[in-house]
Amino acid sequence: MKKTTVLLVLFAVCLMFLNETASAQLFQRFRRTQPQGVFNKMTIEKTEFSKTADGKAVDKYKLDNGSGVSVEVLSYGGVIYTFNVPDKTGKVANISANYEELSQYETKRPFFGSLVGRYANRIAKGKFTLDGKEYSLPVNNGQNSLHGGVKGFDTVVWNVKELKGRGYVGLELTYTAQDGEQGYPGKLDVKVIYKLDNKNRWTMDYTASTDKTTVLNLTNHTFWNLAGYNKGEIATNHGHTLQLNADKFLPTDDTLIPTGEIKNVEGTPLDFRQTHQIGERIAQVEGKQFAGGYDHCFILNQKKPNQLTFCAEVFEPVSGRTMRIDTTEPGVQFYSGNFLDGSTSAFGVKYTKHSAFCLETNHFPNSPNEPKFPSTVLKPGEVFRSTTIHTFGVK
Repeated sequence: MKKTTVLLVLFAVCLMFLNETASAQLFQRFRRTQPQGVFNKMTIEKTEFSKTADGKAVDKYKLDNGSGVSVEVLSYGGVIYTFNVPDKTGKVANISANYEELSQYETKRPFFGSLVGRYANRIAKGKFTLDGKEYSLPVNNGQNSLHGGVKGFDTVVWNVKELKGRGYVGLELTYTAQDGEQGYPGKLDVKVIYKLDNKNRWTMDYTASTDKTTVLNLTNHTFWNLAGYNKGEIATNHGHTLQLNADKFLPTDDTLIPTGEIKNVEGTPLDFRQTHQIGERIAQVEGKQFAGGYDHCFILNQKKPNQLTFCAEVFEPVSGRTMRIDTTEPGVQFYSGNFLDGSTSAFGVKYTKHSAFCLETNHFPNSPNEPKFPSTVLKPGEVFRSTTIHTFGVK
């Protein structure tokens, strides 16, 4: 019998005499002493999830890195259905908000964990001009167009291909948006690669190409709660802490469209350059459009365009979980779940105000109408590329 097998048998016997917390702590210490590969068999499991209202099959894929982290992804909307991460004792919990049934994603459209496009965030009054021609988009958020319109990328069934490589498992998701779809010009071929590696990193690589000049802004819209999706408010005085690598932000009008002005965060409750609890100054956020919380686009301190840059770090003290985000995008939309009102629920859990947060890495809202903002124009022959990496740990 191999030495490793003998150790595992002896370890299992020891666990029989320990309580749950002590067992988990001992397991985490033990696994760190073992050769790489003993505990990190990486797997992909595909199952049938449901069917859309119009009869399209939707599959669920479970990616497991063999080190305690697993992610479930739906082919519908590229949705991150669950994101399961160990806490400081080794206990695993889902830390992303989700719905139980596919029909809830179709009818309520909360953007829980979904891929968002063709244009993430808002475009003022659903209009923009490109090469002298005005384009009109569906208006679905007051007077503005939000997250790609009435039928964005979060509402379609993506083609999915399983990926396995050295030290990672992943999925390749592809979708072709037709010319004129939701009012946008150009046939757009989009590819998103999700990767989960053995260092507890979750990478999202986006690429796209078009046959006609268009605008494009892609992101993932996962709602996080590092304590666990069912653990309530993230904005308490003793809850999540946040650091943002951003000196500036974009003020907005009362419909959450940027005014075009760029302001410094210094002296405001939006200054997260040093770590603060999310709830520490949330009551100081002014503007009824923000509904008592954060819903702001922060401009990252990026040395040059498209350079992978530290974006944010979040820590939840009870679980000890940490999440670091790096991205090639110039901005991040920090949203503290202000519009969650308890009407949304899953698995018996109601999502109430501030029960989850989003950090959406992307270009700026309404960029097609703001020449001073980084361009979101994509032309034929060009390839759009973007990368965002989430790294999970404990402390």
